[in-house]
Amino acid sequence: MPEVTVERRNSPRYPMLLAAQVLELPRGAKLTAHTSDISRTSCYLDTLNPSPVGTKLRIRLTHHEELFEAVGTVVYTSASLGMGVAFTEITPEEMLKLERWLANSEDEY
Repeated sequence: MPEVTVERRNSPRYPMLLAAQVLELPRGAKLTAHTSDISRTSCYLDTLNPSPVGTKLRIRLTHHEELFEAVGTVVYTSASLGMGVAFTEITPEEMLKLERWLANSEDEY
């Protein structure tokens, strides 16, 4: 019998390629990555060296010279491919910016 995958996401994901600067907290290790998809609550970061599950990250994404910043936690990793990050701290201003990016993403991609 085929295995059924249960959808656990609570927000739709949008395919967006965004440059990402990642800082592991509190260790301070810096990573360069990019998103392959993003939602209001999380993103997937493509990187050869994903951080371990549970690692707290400060994430800075760039879209058309505009910056988005949030804190998140690694919720899963794919060895040598990337990591899924759930946003845990986003200011209201940053959330409005992200929602605007997502609303306009269908026009760009």
